[in-house]
Amino acid sequence: MAGYIGGKVAVSAPQQIETKHTITATASQTSIPNVGYTVGAVHVYQNGIRLVDGTDYTATNGSTVTLETGATEGDQIVIVSHGSFETSDTVSKASGGTFSSNVTVSGNVTATGSVTANSLVVPDGSIPLVDLDIDGGTDIGAALVDADLMVVDDGAGGTNRKATMSRLATYMGTKIGGGMEFIASSGAISDAASVAFTGFDASKYDSYKFYFLNVVPATDDTKLMGRVSINGGSAYDSTSGNYRIGAADSSGVHIHSNAGAGGASGDTSGVSGEMTAINPANTTGFKFFTVNVGFNPSDGATNSYYNVIGTGYIANEGSAVNAIKFEMLSGNIESGEITMFGIVNS
Repeated sequence: MAGYIGGKVAVSAPQQIETKHTITATASQTSIPNVGYTVGAVHVYQNGIRLVDGTDYTATNGSTVTLETGATEGDQIVIVSHGSFETSDTVSKASGGTFSSNVTVSGNVTATGSVTANSLVVPDGSIPLVDLDIDGGTDIGAALVDADLMVVDDGAGGTNRKATMSRLATYMGTKIGGGMEFIASSGAISDAASVAFTGFDASKYDSYKFYFLNVVPATDDTKLMGRVSINGGSAYDSTSGNYRIGAADSSGVHIHSNAGAGGASGDTSGVSGEMTAINPANTTGFKFFTVNVGFNPSDGATNSYYNVIGTGYIANEGSAVNAIKFEMLSGNIESGEITMFGIVNS
């Protein structure tokens, strides 16, 4: 049997691990199965003597070592195999690195720096409410509008979803029945032929209030009036007899019918007060309106004024009113402001 008595087996590279199997041979045993080794990286010793690979034994399949000469019963066979591993496939404790597959941790993970991830999945109900404090946000920088979004819990313990501010407005309307909601303003009027309002919405509002803030005519001794539309403002009805206030038929809603408002030079006190359009979406009868206004008469006297309280109707039953414009019976509106509010459905 060729061979030699060797010293300590040298490990060929620092990136290898050593596996040793010790077997007590039977009489004439040549096959040593199921030892597991790396082909080309195995040493076999018989009674302390290192055997020569390919001469004294064969090890080519990674599982069985075959001796060329049968062993004597009781011989000690030692098989040493060197298995390689990649030191690059590690993450440095000191320098850090990247895991390219899943990592499972059974205990807690503590981080003193930031945690960055494409997504975060946490068990439902595991984040305390006190921890939902969003830092770093900036003010929206503008008034809230219907299209702005907010996050709501869809039912107790449900799913977080987005909702628009318009949905909140609708919800509040169901809880604050009859409350008034601002719809629109003309802004400061400056020599305008008319001011139109198209923000009618029968799904949200039962009735509407219009406030006149010192509406001054450009022409002296004329009246402020309104004309309605049933097609969203494409056309306004000026048919005489379709409107009535008191005993008089008219071609429009007369905000004041007993006298003209002052528009003479130096007159700065115009029409102020309110008009209520009651259920203009009604299609089975008249659409009623009420007025309560005060105004400076046409004589220009600074200490003289009229107060008008009245009720009228719009006689276009069968069609819902969905727009209105205010104008003077003659001439333009010199100045003032008109605002529109909706009375929310109960």
